[in-house]
Amino acid sequence: MTPGLAHFFLSLFPFLRVTDYSTTPVGPNSTTPGDLNNAYSPPYYPSPWVDSSAEGWQDAVTRARAFVSQLTLLEKVNLTTGVGWEGEACVGNTGAIPRLGFPGFCAQDSPLGVRFADYVSAFPAGGTIAASWDRGEFYRRGYQMGVEHRGKGVDVQLGPVVGPLGRNPKGGRNWEGFSPDPVLSGIAVAETVKGIQDAGVIACTKHYILNEQEHFRSPGQFEDFGFVDAISSNVDDKTLHELYLWPFADAVRAGTGSIMCSYNKANNSQVCQNSYLQNYILKGELGFQGFIMSDWDAQHSGVASTLAGLDMTMPGDSDFDSGFSFWGANLTLSIINGTVPEWRLDDAATRIMAAYYLVGRDKHAVPVNFNSWSRDTYGYQHAFAETGYGLINQHVDVRADHYKAIRVASAKSTVLLKNLNGALPLKGNEKNTAIFGQDAGDSQYGPNGCADRGCDNGTLAMGWGSGTADFPYLVTPLDAIKNELAGNGGIVQSVTDNYAWAQIMSLAKQASTAIVFVNADSGEGYITVDGNAGDRNNLTIWQGGETLVQNVSAYCNNTIVVIHSVGPVLIDSFSNSENVTAILWAGLPGQESGNAIADVLYGRVNPGGKLPFTFGTNASEYGPDLIYAPTNGNESPQDNFEEGVFIDYRAFDQKNITPVYEFGFGLSYTTFSYSNLTVTKVAAQAYTPNSGLTEPAPVLGNSSTDPSQYQWPSNLTYVNKYIYPYLNSTDLKEASFDPEYGLNYTYPEGATDGSAQPKIAAGGGPGGNPQLWDVLFTVTATITNNGTVAGDEVPQLYISLGGPTDPVVALRNFERLSIAPGKTATFYADVTRRDVSNWDTASQNWVVTNYTKTVHVGSSSRKLPLSAKLSF
Repeated sequence: MTPGLAHFFLSLFPFLRVTDYSTTPVGPNSTTPGDLNNAYSPPYYPSPWVDSSAEGWQDAVTRARAFVSQLTLLEKVNLTTGVGWEGEACVGNTGAIPRLGFPGFCAQDSPLGVRFADYVSAFPAGGTIAASWDRGEFYRRGYQMGVEHRGKGVDVQLGPVVGPLGRNPKGGRNWEGFSPDPVLSGIAVAETVKGIQDAGVIACTKHYILNEQEHFRSPGQFEDFGFVDAISSNVDDKTLHELYLWPFADAVRAGTGSIMCSYNKANNSQVCQNSYLQNYILKGELGFQGFIMSDWDAQHSGVASTLAGLDMTMPGDSDFDSGFSFWGANLTLSIINGTVPEWRLDDAATRIMAAYYLVGRDKHAVPVNFNSWSRDTYGYQHAFAETGYGLINQHVDVRADHYKAIRVASAKSTVLLKNLNGALPLKGNEKNTAIFGQDAGDSQYGPNGCADRGCDNGTLAMGWGSGTADFPYLVTPLDAIKNELAGNGGIVQSVTDNYAWAQIMSLAKQASTAIVFVNADSGEGYITVDGNAGDRNNLTIWQGGETLVQNVSAYCNNTIVVIHSVGPVLIDSFSNSENVTAILWAGLPGQESGNAIADVLYGRVNPGGKLPFTFGTNASEYGPDLIYAPTNGNESPQDNFEEGVFIDYRAFDQKNITPVYEFGFGLSYTTFSYSNLTVTKVAAQAYTPNSGLTEPAPVLGNSSTDPSQYQWPSNLTYVNKYIYPYLNSTDLKEASFDPEYGLNYTYPEGATDGSAQPKIAAGGGPGGNPQLWDVLFTVTATITNNGTVAGDEVPQLYISLGGPTDPVVALRNFERLSIAPGKTATFYADVTRRDVSNWDTASQNWVVTNYTKTVHVGSSSRKLPLSAKLSF
């Protein structure tokens, strides 16, 4: 029925032990990036309640409070607690409120489409659409994904992703996010959130925060190491704000209704019960008004996580299909015995319903019409319990004509890295075209033949894990190129076995044009592919792809290489070869992969994509490696982010390393020049720290403390392992299963204080102090298309902040422009106060330092022909 409260309360103690409540440093760690040993998170209580005056949220909060005011204690617990893994149709469901006709919430993966469903689209991955550097494409992809989730009956789309940010390119889930640059990621996540929520679905931005590798992300038993506790990502306050928190602030400012807390520890405190990160930073400083949802099984305590700001637990059971929960009946008990104030539960419920009303779920909701656990039309409503047989899948087709946008977006996200002597575009009348590589063709198992895409067979169009969706079809490059050339009288032959050396050599000798397709995959850590347990073991191309390119190019002096990968790969062994005439990075393009690359290869689309990361020559150039083996016995591996803000291109610049291809780089079938930089100062008021007091915690309910009110209903049809809010005894000690029930426990100071609280100086609105977005300068530049064909260019604005611990340059703005041949366009960009500020650990606020600041404009992080000093 209910799990023992011994487990419930004992889970609180490790949290208390790792936090020193007698001291409160000014940040998550009071040390510098180079001194992160013994990192810890300070406490911050109470958990902030919803601000009814927050911009954009006023009406939603008013309606949410009215709804929650109607609820009984049991109904509030149902709203916040998942029913358990495989308990209902979605990957995550909360309990229903039948009295009000409320079916509960359906939360469903993934950040690139509807997971575990048929008749849905497979969109380009986040790390691929980022290469478009196109705000319109970010929004359109988000909107269309939202439409498909809405059509299936989903309330919460579990995406987009900005954690991992991409600290190390080998991180397994980097491809689900956008870019290791916080500004590119921030703009992409904001537009994606707006798109999803304009479609009437709640966006759940994830994974908050510092979740930068798959190895040891959660505590568990490991085949080679035994039990190992969850990894602790240890970071200083400045790095947290200037790098990893930046895109989450953009998501909050865009109105994201939900944020998912991550599996890992941060500064030795489990993130989903880290009061500093959830209460102080997210709900306090960033003014987040939505709800914090746990990642699946990332909740490790009851009372501790409740007081530390968690609002919804997923999937609800403490271990998959266990029937036990840290919340459920335990949350009911913690309210009636006074351990947790009812206003904290009221606030969690209010935040959930505020997100519901914010996106118009009351207008857009349709009943769930698919089932995550079966594609069959009829089956069990409760899959694990095998009860409730009936119609479970209506096979609703939600794709519309989204394939058109997917094809356009995939082509716009393709990056031309090399084009020797105009090798591309191809004319379509080539005499003898040879296609090489497993990545060119179909998987022998079909595009969905490996669960959650957990293999690397055939062309690669998405990574693996929970961030996937089923392909409705997958157009391969080989098929698209055959279709391109079939009626033109040319010859098209192929070898899709990377190790068929004799056949490869023979065909390469015949070819006038060789196109080699190679890839590199990664994914979530519960699946291992070719020895890679989520994270990549190295940055080499998979399936012998590097050797394949070398072998083909040895015999064909017009070899074109197309890379489908989750991130950077090592290509310096062939990138300078004269026989390799062109290189394209096509990322993870989704279902229209072949059509999109054919559009680029044959010139229907002039490539305008830019790299969202850096291609280097060695994995060590990117900074500290991932942790692949325990470093601390069975305790938490300590991952000290000693490099600070210097990841990806910032690390290359800091170390003066010449990359193979730099961040922001991308060629076109035309050429562009830059001129006429102008910088205009804009009058703005001086920055004023936020001050004053919040309103007291609203009291929306006054539930009875009589245990008899919360017993199991006599007419309930019990579903095995389902999570319920009911108590199994009127004796609280007996109901708790805790032999030490009634002992005095020490809780964090202020955790239950519902009085008005001081406002946080760096806060003041969703995303932070609104004055951070005051425009201080406007920048313009002239971009000229010097060629004979129309093309897209992405002017990029970087700023040198000037301090000794600042990056050489940091991206701050960009715009994708379409320019006719021989014509010019004007690049416009705002520079905000946030863009020129640093985080000051002493004042706990953003400040503009006295160091000289310079604005740069150009076509990549290393090609910045225009620059000017900023005069304050």
